[in-house]
Amino acid sequence: MSGDLRVLVVEDESSTREEMAALLSDMPEVAEVHSADNGAEAVRLLGTTTIDAAFLDILMPGLDGMDVARVLSVLSEPPSIVFVTASEAHAVEAFGIGAVDYLLKPIRPERLSDSVGRIAQLRRPENGGSPAEDLHVVQIDTGRRTVFVKRDEVQFVEAQGDYVRLHTAEGGHLIRLPLSYLEEVWASAGFVRAHRGFLVAIPWVRDLRVTSSSGLVAGTPAGDVPVSRRHGRHLRQQLLEAAKRDQLGRAARPRDGEHDPRQAS
Repeated sequence: MSGDLRVLVVEDESSTREEMAALLSDMPEVAEVHSADNGAEAVRLLGTTTIDAAFLDILMPGLDGMDVARVLSVLSEPPSIVFVTASEAHAVEAFGIGAVDYLLKPIRPERLSDSVGRIAQLRRPENGGSPAEDLHVVQIDTGRRTVFVKRDEVQFVEAQGDYVRLHTAEGGHLIRLPLSYLEEVWASAGFVRAHRGFLVAIPWVRDLRVTSSSGLVAGTPAGDVPVSRRHGRHLRQQLLEAAKRDQLGRAARPRDGEHDPRQAS
């Protein structure tokens, strides 16, 4: 271990806990590995030890991984969170809490390595370059072809398990990234959390309205985005500020000389 990251593995299955600790110990980004076999022990450890990243099993007796994550979220400098579980059922809730990644058991070493690399990038000092600049264009390999999606063309983002779907005027593009990661690196471009499973790009929002099927939604040309009560107030504030700057819906407007299909001919 020669890196800078101090990580914590919280897992009640001893074999899985020992396997993850061993794999993490061999990664160049990792400096220290601590282990806990239950949530209560993890919380006690956090009172005396500084942690950069926590790998949390979701289903544990007593305090489960979600409970521990909520404790971590109130720290002045919370560690990056990666959930580890045998089921995809909690993926949306996990990313809503702010998880960097979501790993399915049995743990594949390459996926664990991807998570550690992502955490190391997120915690890299700002003078190393802005992650937002690195993702100004997203490269998506589909096997048969490579698609390049510009950030400014993305109207909203939807969490789907280990992946997110980038919604553009041309359709959806699936890529393996946590929603919380895009929320952080695309915040400067106007992407705001509208729901635990959705980000919406403020420049693409046309309106907020209440529907009979989905409740409050933010309308974009690519589709409606659900807006939760938890995130609704902040989203409204961001939309109001954008409207004052004449930036609301600007991405959806036609350029000079172009016909606006929303207007009658």
